[in-house]
Amino acid sequence: MDDKKYFDVADIDVAVVGAGHAGCEAALACARLGLETVIFTVSVDSIALMPCNPNIGGSSKGHLVRELDALGGEMGKNIDKTFIQSKMLGTSKGPAVHSLRAQADKREYSSAMRKVLESQEHLTIKQAEVCSLLWEDVNNDTCVNSDTVSRKIVTGVVTGTGATYHAKAVVLCTGVYLNARCLTGESITYTGPNGLMAATHLSDSLREMGIELRRFKTGTPARMDGKSIDFSKMVEQPGDERIVPFSFSTDPDSIQKEQVSCWLTYTNEETHQVIRENIHRSPIYAGIIEGVGPRYCPSIEDKVVKFPDRERHQVFLEPEGLYTDEMYVDGMSSSLPEEVQLRMYRTVPGLEHCRIVRNAYAIEYDCISARQLYPSLEFKAVKGLFAGGQFNGSSGYEEAAAQGFVAGVNAAMEILGKDPLILTRDESYIGVLIDDLVTKDNKEPYRMMTSRAEYRLLLRQDNADLRLRKYGYRIGLVSREILDATEEMDRQIHEEMDRLRSISLGANAKVQDLLEQLGTTSLKTAATLADLLCRPELHYDDLAVFDPDRPTLSNRVKEQVEIEIKYEGYIARQKKQVEQFRKMENRKIPADLDFDEVPSLRIEARSKLKEYHPISIGQASRISGVTPADVSVLLIYLERRS
Repeated sequence: MDDKKYFDVADIDVAVVGAGHAGCEAALACARLGLETVIFTVSVDSIALMPCNPNIGGSSKGHLVRELDALGGEMGKNIDKTFIQSKMLGTSKGPAVHSLRAQADKREYSSAMRKVLESQEHLTIKQAEVCSLLWEDVNNDTCVNSDTVSRKIVTGVVTGTGATYHAKAVVLCTGVYLNARCLTGESITYTGPNGLMAATHLSDSLREMGIELRRFKTGTPARMDGKSIDFSKMVEQPGDERIVPFSFSTDPDSIQKEQVSCWLTYTNEETHQVIRENIHRSPIYAGIIEGVGPRYCPSIEDKVVKFPDRERHQVFLEPEGLYTDEMYVDGMSSSLPEEVQLRMYRTVPGLEHCRIVRNAYAIEYDCISARQLYPSLEFKAVKGLFAGGQFNGSSGYEEAAAQGFVAGVNAAMEILGKDPLILTRDESYIGVLIDDLVTKDNKEPYRMMTSRAEYRLLLRQDNADLRLRKYGYRIGLVSREILDATEEMDRQIHEEMDRLRSISLGANAKVQDLLEQLGTTSLKTAATLADLLCRPELHYDDLAVFDPDRPTLSNRVKEQVEIEIKYEGYIARQKKQVEQFRKMENRKIPADLDFDEVPSLRIEARSKLKEYHPISIGQASRISGVTPADVSVLLIYLERRS
């Protein structure tokens, strides 16, 4: 490099590139672990920005936020401070799919998170575009699953002004900013979301390092002037009467407050006709857009084209915050031209006279296939370089925050000489998310869903702290006091379950009368209190009439006792499945194993195993193209080899 062009600014421990939801969690984790950290952003006003939907959580995403909080992350605490409406979704179904979702005050959410970053010791915020990475080639080649890899090591970053920051680790959390361009019909602007500056140089540096990039796309709907909307033609969607916090450290009584409403309306045939008549002007269908969009969050154009028999689609009007009249039109993201958007939106009941404040648009950006990463989210080919968030090919604030946290923690663990934090599929949704990203070649932005978690009855949002606090303590982001309190709660849960199983009731007249009053069937033989609690119509507090000497327990303990007993059979079955899963995960594949020497492996399996470099038999079994027969061959070979 030209010494006259670049100048040294600082020697730091960690450089975090990007200050979205992933970058914030990565930077806070590193700084809280005592490492000198700089977080770079194209604009300090975009810290923790919500460029799309104004909410945190939702189906399966609420699980991620709860798990992140249990590990020592910040997102759950921040939304508890800044929400304007809260709802628990999925309550008509079992507890495995219950998910918390909160509408955020977008400006307050961003401001509150920025304040947390500014107040954090060892953390510096820097407004600058990171244009290139610094690296060195490692002299001693590394053998990774039969491939000799000349691995690089990252040594720092260079900004657009030529400032050089030498760093021991770099975490890339670039979101949708790399070579971004926004499209509204024929209009193309080369910016990031909300008109913010795009990052136009870093992609070239990454390619020079040998990192493969791809183009993905996402989009957002228009924002409406709330004063121009007729809410009387819509169905009101209020928040829950009793608000449940995201963070386990938030006192529920402290967040009970008046909430704002969302509103439900629907598209109709007139809406769909406007779209069909102008579909050729959508850059998605005109061939202008190169990137692949998210299947599970389609534009309204995609909905109309792919589901032609649907007479209507849901549309939710959601407030952007208490400081503004802007309303987010959830369910109608689009990239149609502005005049077509206005005609389209005005066909929807309640939006006949709407005024658009911000046009809907699609956005394209550079990202990676996460198969280039280890489960620690470190690049296989570059020591000290980690990645998190939408840069890894995922979508969503919550998925981004979870990955950013893991990437930041593992950057810190590597610097501190400690074992990485690798969560598995059987113990967290975060583990499912990362495992899916690094073992599958996702051809579209990845979105978390409850159906992706095989053991979702064990991985409920209500028990995230019981599952993961120990990991938060091990990495140094959860205090001993908090861990002790969690372990005490776990002890109380199991003690109370044992107690309920030990108390038996006879089928006498008094018991039968009380059961009738509770609206449940009478006993034919003696039953324990645990047996009664298994009945769907009975709850823990209902049993108090039979149990006058019961201990005083917290609501959390009572909730866990009820769930564990009601679903005991299903939980036991999943725990047996987990035992088999762990056997496969614990069977490690040596880094120096030459897959070309494994006899009877199919050509496709051999190729995929060499490409992905799985660290265990379990991970190998989840790679597309590797069959159970291939896994058996690999197991036999490893047994003979050992």
